[in-house]
Amino acid sequence: MDFKSNKPIYLQIVDFCFQKMLTNEWPEEGRIPSVRELGATLQVNPNTAMRAFEYMQSEDVIYSKRGMGYYVAAGARSVIQKLQKKEFFEEMLPETFKVMNLLDISIEEVVGEYNKSKE
Repeated sequence: MDFKSNKPIYLQIVDFCFQKMLTNEWPEEGRIPSVRELGATLQVNPNTAMRAFEYMQSEDVIYSKRGMGYYVAAGARSVIQKLQKKEFFEEMLPETFKVMNLLDISIEEVVGEYNKSKE
């Protein structure tokens, strides 16, 4: 995984896990890779992966079964969507509008390009 410098690595791991859950690669009530497995897959320190797991657990996206590992919580998809919408509106959209303003791109142009991409 290529990490960006503008966001802590553990939060980028959270985003990676959220994507797996949103695409149903990791379904609700399904087991997810262990901290060590995920750390090895993403080539990060297990402590960094553990921070990501702690964050997801604090947001009620995953839970642990003693001795069995971590599982995706029921209703995790809606929690993830809520969290990511908040991030989009608070962080990504203002930056997008700033760039649109600098490049003199109208909302109508964006909608037109979006509609073309759906065809």
